[in-house]
Amino acid sequence: MIAAAGRGSRLGGDIPKPLVPIAGRPMLDVLTDLYRPFVDHILVVANPASMPAIRARAPRGVTVVEQADPTGMLDAILLAASAVERQRPDVVWITWADQVGVMRATLDRLADAERDRPAPAMILPTVRRRDPYIHFLRDSAGRITGLLQRREGDVMPLEGEGDAGLFSLTRETFTRDLPAYAGGVSAGAATGERNFVPFVPWLARQRLVATVPCTDPREAVGVNTPDDLRLLEEWMRTRDEA
Repeated sequence: MIAAAGRGSRLGGDIPKPLVPIAGRPMLDVLTDLYRPFVDHILVVANPASMPAIRARAPRGVTVVEQADPTGMLDAILLAASAVERQRPDVVWITWADQVGVMRATLDRLADAERDRPAPAMILPTVRRRDPYIHFLRDSAGRITGLLQRREGDVMPLEGEGDAGLFSLTRETFTRDLPAYAGGVSAGAATGERNFVPFVPWLARQRLVATVPCTDPREAVGVNTPDDLRLLEEWMRTRDEA
């Protein structure tokens, strides 16, 4: 599932964010090519203003659904529930439409971790970086216990551990645990949105949540500004993933 319900206003222009080109190709095309070797179906969640353009431009075989109200990433993800119920996948991968720098080696690492026994309820790549946007708190045993978010006004450490906008959930986690979490969570005080990432420590207090390392710290960069776009574009044009 590709969550693409944001409007991308900080990038400027009137192109829907998933269709903004990076290294000569729309970000949506980059993502679908990256994930097709790992998944059977791709679903995109778009906002009403972007829906017609994204549906018209979406690669063949990609389903596009609309998030009518901008209530946050958690509610966008829940819109995939009917598709998950219908197709009954073993796992559901969730990513953001602007998280185009994730490398194939990281996806291989994530797929390998899904074979571990006992099977984790969730797996996500993480990276340590300075001036983090989010930071996972861990206990002495290494379990994730909490989350700090700059967007919600939390005091952030100078260096922290954050996600790369990619999450693997078992079908049971998606159909049972995620709705249970959503039923009791309110909107963030600063953003007024229901965010998905706080689900990670909530789930980790009850079930096994595993992390794998990113291959490169730049994988965690989302395309939110023209500077982000230039940074990732230069890197993606030159990196060697052979």
